[in-house]
Amino acid sequence: MNNQKKRSLGRGLSALLESEESIATSTHTVSAGGGTSQIPIEFIESNPFQPRTHFDKAQLDDLSASIKQHGVIQPITVRRVSKDKYQLISGERRWKATQMAGLAEIPAYVRVADDQAMLEMALIENTHREDLDSIEIAIGYQRLIEECGLTQENLSEKVSRDRTTVTNYLRLLKLPPVIQLAIRERKISMGHAKALINIDNPASQLSVFDKILDDSLSVRETESRAKEAKKSFVKPRNSSNGSEDVRLEKELSERLSSKVKLARSGKGKGKLLISFSSDDELSKIVGLLHA
Repeated sequence: MNNQKKRSLGRGLSALLESEESIATSTHTVSAGGGTSQIPIEFIESNPFQPRTHFDKAQLDDLSASIKQHGVIQPITVRRVSKDKYQLISGERRWKATQMAGLAEIPAYVRVADDQAMLEMALIENTHREDLDSIEIAIGYQRLIEECGLTQENLSEKVSRDRTTVTNYLRLLKLPPVIQLAIRERKISMGHAKALINIDNPASQLSVFDKILDDSLSVRETESRAKEAKKSFVKPRNSSNGSEDVRLEKELSERLSSKVKLARSGKGKGKLLISFSSDDELSKIVGLLHA
């Protein structure tokens, strides 16, 4: 790869694409020189490296209706893997909507790409879309690091984002699952999530998270609560206390049939957080505690 191509990495999907020679098949012709080709829908398979895993049904229905009326305005991008077989690089939502619209073919750019480039292309194309949630972006970043051997610095260059931003996305994957789900469902914003990331204690994270939902906290209010939580709790210094806490959490969780989290401060003080999902479950827990 020459220096010009190296400088192009991270500037967008087009900078990573390479045109393929014209290829004639028994049923269609692939255009060369960056032009589009009409590819039969049945010849295309999804991209195994696609970082997006959720597609809004209502939005797909709207796009399908638009495609029925106006056709596919923006071509998808595929790579040719064998005769009459193509793999998506980008444009899976358009591809799905075209199938729903009942069209037999879809306009596509045909490119050459190896598996690593496929993952990079799909990620770069998707992470710049507003409808991709932060957890999906974080998962895509994590896959690039693990599967392509990139450092965070390399990754930040490829996706054209500063290293701090990339790090914040990756740290989202360390949050408790219930908070990650809330991010995916857009119940809390990235600003809320960044504040929660800065709390070291999972129980404190969950406590502040509950306040966000119950009291509709703003990002600034959440940041203030996060600072208070960091001051109140530190990691246990005594490893034996940590092991005992894990045992107690497990014992209480089994007895109450609910998730229990125990958090201590450096002086031995702490909180016991018992999770419940309904009023009935809360009543059951209260009854067990009174037993």
